[in-house]
Amino acid sequence: MKWKILVCLFSLGLILTETIQAQTNIGIRGGFSTSTLTYRAEVGRRADRVGGIKAPTFSFVIEQYLAKNAGASLEFQFIKLGYTQRDTLERVNQTSLEYLKIPFLSNFYFGNRGKFHVKLGPHFGFLMNATDLKREYEGNGLLPTYGGAGDAPKNFMYGLTAGVGLSNLFGKSTVAADLRFSYEFGRPESQNRIFDMNSTNLEFTLSYLFQILKPKWQN
Repeated sequence: MKWKILVCLFSLGLILTETIQAQTNIGIRGGFSTSTLTYRAEVGRRADRVGGIKAPTFSFVIEQYLAKNAGASLEFQFIKLGYTQRDTLERVNQTSLEYLKIPFLSNFYFGNRGKFHVKLGPHFGFLMNATDLKREYEGNGLLPTYGGAGDAPKNFMYGLTAGVGLSNLFGKSTVAADLRFSYEFGRPESQNRIFDMNSTNLEFTLSYLFQILKPKWQN
């Protein structure tokens, strides 16, 4: 079922961009992501911050230039979030949440061939897999598991993504380096075992894009 969702979304993106002739570049983006998670186990209890998951990330990118220095992009990204919680004895509880994340970003460019860019917009996504990698201790006020049969984590994610980077044009090809920050409004908890939680994510990536249609301002 999850792969059917991926195929449908990918096909829809290609159909829409072909219909309105919006796509100009397609390519891939890959790199490294690291996340953190803040949670409040109960009402009135102080917030605790724990480490997240460090993992590779990659995505398929469709990019449109609406003008010479502005555009938009749609991505289909595989990313791992989750948490890594340690106690004073260095015992570890760790859970990985794998998502298909779909950022829809407004892009602003400054420069000519070598450009500085700013990207900002919403993202949403779907949980593909949840795995409890380690569970070495238990106690009150800890983050729960999400990979068990009865955990039933929420499947939908949504939030905001912002980033900056540098890109350079080589003929019809573009190579770009990005630093991105994302804030998640959604949460995997569906059984109220945790009062509140939110997570953030930092990405360091490189992209390769190839122009398949000229931007309208070049025609």
